[in-house]
Amino acid sequence: MKKNIVKEKSLELSFMAIDIYKELLASNEYILSKQFLRSSTSIGANIFEADGSYSKKEFASKMSISSKEAKETAYWTILLKYGNFIDRNWEQFDNQLLEVTKLLTAIVKTSHTREFINH
Repeated sequence: MKKNIVKEKSLELSFMAIDIYKELLASNEYILSKQFLRSSTSIGANIFEADGSYSKKEFASKMSISSKEAKETAYWTILLKYGNFIDRNWEQFDNQLLEVTKLLTAIVKTSHTREFINH
């Protein structure tokens, strides 16, 4: 079976996000942390959905949603860092998010290019 790098990377990102969310809850941060958790775990959820798509159009749509969720996660991460709710080194999470975002950007561009060529 072929390895699906973007699925694996998105799962790793979700695991990191869950750990960060737990830290945020322990520091009594409930609002931004929930938005952060939702967007960061939605990335992988949509990638997994895309993997079971019935059409190329559905696949492209789900991957596009994942890409948008990655960008939203970057926004919530900035706010959490600014709020200084927890004492943590964000580098590993940031690097993983950047890697997933780059993979998704490439997938979305390729999907839309193929869709355009096929019409």
